[in-house]
Amino acid sequence: MPAPVSDQTIYDISHVIQLSVAPVFLLTAIGTILGVMSARLARIVDRARALHERLETITEDRTPPIHAEMRTLARRRHLVNLGITFGTSAALLVCVSIATVFLGAVLKANVAVPVASLFILAMASFVAALVCFLREVLLAVRSLILA
Repeated sequence: MPAPVSDQTIYDISHVIQLSVAPVFLLTAIGTILGVMSARLARIVDRARALHERLETITEDRTPPIHAEMRTLARRRHLVNLGITFGTSAALLVCVSIATVFLGAVLKANVAVPVASLFILAMASFVAALVCFLREVLLAVRSLILA
């Protein structure tokens, strides 16, 4: 027969759930930025495919601008891939930090340092994802101005 759940245990678990709400909002933000970056990646891939098809139908003297745009698209793709990697890492770190909080509550262990460390790493990874996103957007805008 399972042991009865005490009022203190219920309070501890409800408190842990309350503490987990802020990281869940962070997960929502990370998910949103990952969706935006995935859409940008799809557009970059579509544009690269269209340019590749056009390369097959034009004369040699008209290829340099297309090759230049394809190099820019490759740089943009690289930045978006990095951003997605950093964003996904941030989401995973947030999930692990939430799980660590719950494990600490259940095991009655002091997990303050691991949770803080995981959260700091998650934030650093999210900042890196946002920097990659910003660099890609600026590169896209600059390539439009130069075109």
